[in-house]
Amino acid sequence: MNIKPLADRVIVAPAAAEEKTKSGIIIPDTAKEKPQRGEIVAVGEGKVSEQGVLVKPQLQVGDQVLYGKYAGTEITVDGQDYLIMRESDIFAVV
Repeated sequence: MNIKPLADRVIVAPAAAEEKTKSGIIIPDTAKEKPQRGEIVAVGEGKVSEQGVLVKPQLQVGDQVLYGKYAGTEITVDGQDYLIMRESDIFAVV
């Protein structure tokens, strides 16, 4: 990937939406929900605090994360969809 996020932003590759329910019912495209799970593919350098100190990000490339349903901005690079969001928009590392 040739995109490098700035400051405390990260780029997430969202997981694929579920095709079937646990009971085997196939979900049509119109009823699929946006995934709330993904993998970190790029991390920014960190955020500068009010004291002027660089605060390194806690996330690393390859981390599996959970994020809000409407978090981030959708971008497309080389035909692949990604989300760019602040590190604070991520709820947990799985």
